[in-house]
Amino acid sequence: MKKHLTIVIKLGTSSIIDEKTHQPLLSILSTIVETAVSLHKEGHKVVIVSSGAIGIALRRMNLDRRPKHLPKVQALAAIGQCHLMSLWDQLFMHLGQPVAQILLTRNDIADRTQYLNAQNTFVELLNMGVIPIVNENDTLSVTEIKFGDNDTLSAITAGMVQADYLFLMTDVDCLYDKNPRTNPDAKAIEVVEDIADLEADVSSAGSALGTGGMSTKIVAARLATSAGVTTIITRSSKPGNIASILGYAETQRGVRTPVMRSPSRNSMLSSQELPLRIATIEQAAVASEQLDEALRKKDGMNGTHSPKLEAADQPPLHTRFLPDLHPIRDRYFWLLHGLTPHGTLYIDSGAHRALADKAGLLPVGVVDVDGSFAQQEAVRIVVVKRLSGHEYERHDPPPVEVGRALVNYSAAEIRRIRGVRSTEISGVLGYADSEYVALRENIAFLGKNSRPSTPSRLLPNSEIKTPVQA
Repeated sequence: MKKHLTIVIKLGTSSIIDEKTHQPLLSILSTIVETAVSLHKEGHKVVIVSSGAIGIALRRMNLDRRPKHLPKVQALAAIGQCHLMSLWDQLFMHLGQPVAQILLTRNDIADRTQYLNAQNTFVELLNMGVIPIVNENDTLSVTEIKFGDNDTLSAITAGMVQADYLFLMTDVDCLYDKNPRTNPDAKAIEVVEDIADLEADVSSAGSALGTGGMSTKIVAARLATSAGVTTIITRSSKPGNIASILGYAETQRGVRTPVMRSPSRNSMLSSQELPLRIATIEQAAVASEQLDEALRKKDGMNGTHSPKLEAADQPPLHTRFLPDLHPIRDRYFWLLHGLTPHGTLYIDSGAHRALADKAGLLPVGVVDVDGSFAQQEAVRIVVVKRLSGHEYERHDPPPVEVGRALVNYSAAEIRRIRGVRSTEISGVLGYADSEYVALRENIAFLGKNSRPSTPSRLLPNSEIKTPVQA
């Protein structure tokens, strides 16, 4: 594989910190470091999103469990972040690899200028050959400005750097259609083409140290794949498998056929561990082929293997979410995922069609307003069937969220001008800042057909939504 890739690797607290002793899992950390350095030497750009600050602080302060009082959690984050970054720096230093620390909150990317500054910092660090290590700034974060979990942060980071791959490392090999602990017939889900059609077991909750779970990883995968990022879920205790999975995934580009693997095959593959030191992705792919050859011979001796039905090149077990064919990037990605919506605009189907034809949002198309927001704040855009005046159908069909927008008027102002023509805004409000409730350049749609409005900077939700051309 000669193409140079940008790869984001996300590690949860339970992946690198022992849940009971709160000691760092040095063997896993060392393998992650060796894998990242190996990828970097091949010419790939690597970003690590690492949790664990609070987990390390618990051991440092001799505490048994994560506290519930927010100021104490923030204090522990401040204590642990120093030690977490020092640990990463020491491990990478042994291999001569420079690293950098980036701490983010939602407020840091809510402002467009700050978002671009963060993006530019990533670009420069990667071009300098540095591996950025990203974490949420839990010392300052409160509920209103938190990403929620580092799965979401890693997906936003992957979109920001326009990554090729996002690895979500967890305590299971992959997604299953049922809970494999209680259902022996559970099947592994290897490839997910459309997350909307996904039927998987998400009963796995976050650990005592962490905040995520399998459901947050699916949310992160939805976000990342919308930005064109291939997203991988695989076991964190086997980080050496990353290179092999990458090699396999690159050979499968363009193949969009969902696959399930039987439990017997899963257990055989997942029990294998790649060597801790992997020089290149090509060598990892060869190692995977050798593993499959050994498995084929073993199955052949037992008379249980049918070469005609098995693929020749099976990688270590994982779930791969295929990227959207029409990714949302740059300004549209920022509008959709960098901002927290403060309210909702309900628009009719006529306004929806006008937006799809690149027109701005006029007040005449606004049916109703929900929430309290100011000018230039983000809101949801929801399409409804208008009945008469400001009345709309609430159940058949139900309202559908289609995108996000930065508005030119506050919630109170839009309530007064909804349904009127642009020429009447001045008469209603006594002034007219704009003829549009939202400019078209400040509106981004959810869905597979949304397209970026600005070129790539790097060289190499609601439950119900509908894809609309952006």
